[in-house]
Amino acid sequence: MGEEPRFYREIPAPKGRDLIDYIKNLGQSASQPATEKARPVTPPANQDTGVSPGAGRRSPAQGLSVSKFEELFSYRRPVLLEELERKKQKEAEKRQGEILAAQATAMEMAPVVAETITESFQEDMSPTRLLTDDELLALTSAWEELEGWDAETADGEESEETVVQTELEEKPLQPLEISKEAGASWQEPQSVLPPLEFLTLPPTEQTANDDDEEILQNAALLEQTLSHFGIKAQVTDFSRGPTITRYELQPAPGVKVSRIVGLADDLALSLAAADIRIEAPIPGKSAVGIEVPNRQARPVYFRQVLEDPQVSKHPSPLAVALGQDIAGETVVADLARMPHLLIAGSTGSGKSVCMNTLIASVLFRAQPWQVKFLMIDPKMVELSVYNGIPHLLAPVVTDPKQATAALKWVVTEMENRYSLFAASGVRNLESYNQLLVSRQEQPLPLIVVLIDELADLMLVASKEVEEYICRLAQMARAAGIHLVIATQRPSVDVITGIIKANIPSRIAFAVSSQVDSRTILDMAGAEKLLGRGDMLFFPLGQPKPRRVQGAFVSDREIERLVNFWRQQGVPDYLVGFGSEDNNNEGKNLEEEDELLPEAIRLVIQYGQASASLLQRRFRIGYTRAARLIDIMEQMGVVGSYGGSKPREVLMTMEEFEQWLGNA
Repeated sequence: MGEEPRFYREIPAPKGRDLIDYIKNLGQSASQPATEKARPVTPPANQDTGVSPGAGRRSPAQGLSVSKFEELFSYRRPVLLEELERKKQKEAEKRQGEILAAQATAMEMAPVVAETITESFQEDMSPTRLLTDDELLALTSAWEELEGWDAETADGEESEETVVQTELEEKPLQPLEISKEAGASWQEPQSVLPPLEFLTLPPTEQTANDDDEEILQNAALLEQTLSHFGIKAQVTDFSRGPTITRYELQPAPGVKVSRIVGLADDLALSLAAADIRIEAPIPGKSAVGIEVPNRQARPVYFRQVLEDPQVSKHPSPLAVALGQDIAGETVVADLARMPHLLIAGSTGSGKSVCMNTLIASVLFRAQPWQVKFLMIDPKMVELSVYNGIPHLLAPVVTDPKQATAALKWVVTEMENRYSLFAASGVRNLESYNQLLVSRQEQPLPLIVVLIDELADLMLVASKEVEEYICRLAQMARAAGIHLVIATQRPSVDVITGIIKANIPSRIAFAVSSQVDSRTILDMAGAEKLLGRGDMLFFPLGQPKPRRVQGAFVSDREIERLVNFWRQQGVPDYLVGFGSEDNNNEGKNLEEEDELLPEAIRLVIQYGQASASLLQRRFRIGYTRAARLIDIMEQMGVVGSYGGSKPREVLMTMEEFEQWLGNA
């Protein structure tokens, strides 16, 4: 470096704020005796452009002779560079730790919150935010003017920022699994999914010694009872579930299975059991299954099955957590694969709770734009609790005549979707939605039609209802429309042969007779069920039904879930339909409603028409709002119903004012 400058031997090297003040004083003292010697510093690299590198930037070197300033920096430059790099490294490590902590927090939150946190930290990653110390800013600016450091280091800082941004892009915050299929290019605002904390935690399981004793005792009684009837068999294994234990019986060579099946009542007597069910043989095993109720039944909590990886990691938004089988394994059913479901059982068997678990499973997993419900509840008490959630296409239909019109609308929607598929050259809803996402357009939602009591609809209009259900069951799967039909009267006049032939997946709860069991499942067995959620699940493609203990969800838990979705916003009902005899009084609807002019003015101002818009602004019921929409359609103010899209407004404000003046 050469000989050390004299003034550095005479005074100690200043640091921090003292260094800045020293540079300023030195510059002033150097410029006072000979200001004409001071010359602007212009790096050679920018001479051709005529642009001063220090323009618009504060510099402590103003008025300081270049020779003394270079001499000062020749001695202090290594120390300054080391302090600068150490400062930048320390701040960068601190910021990186904050980013990692934010990522870990955001991973546990909803996608929209995670994305917001990530964007805010990415904005704070600019290098100028890291260099907040006045000392470093002043010294860096002076060095840039003297050495031409601006171009090189600025490029370096940009590259560091690019590296940080690239790392963040390569490791984005992962949203919930259910949101990936919607596509990243579609800018639909996502709602926060409800947390599982709304559900009751299952109590801590305690291993009871009585369970092992009960199993050994029952196994010995089974072998002893069969030996009394001259049948040699041995219990080789067992599977213990929440309410049922299945004993696997290995008969001796030459023993007919039918002999064991015929002793069902005698085995129940020896075991002191309410009823037993014999599965002969067990599918996939060379054994006979004897299902015996447990002395102490253990309830299956809904949260317990939702937290199971089979449910939480399932890719389908229509995955339904049914409960646990006799081996204690979680049973998951995908409505998209069924593709339609028939649920039947007597009063008090658990049918309504199963419907609630089915709906709640979807509400815990799917956004409103992914899945839409159309609920038909002639009993008016089972599904009306879900009114107001954004997943509904329309308020819960309770009038049987309106239910017929609702099913007719679903058939029309199915036909419209197939027309869209044909025009786009695709075969199903999944392919069509992928095409829409590639165009950054809103995809069509899946539609689940829930009918809580089919018997009441069949009493009002059996021919029309049966026709619509059969058409949907035959064709609606590829259009993304799925049926879930429940009834507590599993008779042949309700579950007709045509309906049963087109709905392959079925759930049977406890029924009173073997005839009802055969009506539902085409086989006996449901009459042996215990009730209170005990079911036989017979999905499409399985050779025999599977015994499942249904998960229990309370009314309080459903209320919390519904209130959560209601707080997300007012539902925008896309469907407006009524019964076939809306004009029951034979009067002109236009003359009856005084809100019609204001309703027309409102839809023209907003540029779209929907019943929910009228409900919110005028605080009226859905029926009146839907009637206003129908009147405006008859008058030509709005267009006809176009599926999931809002109605188009055809009248301008000038035409409305002219119509209002003529009226």
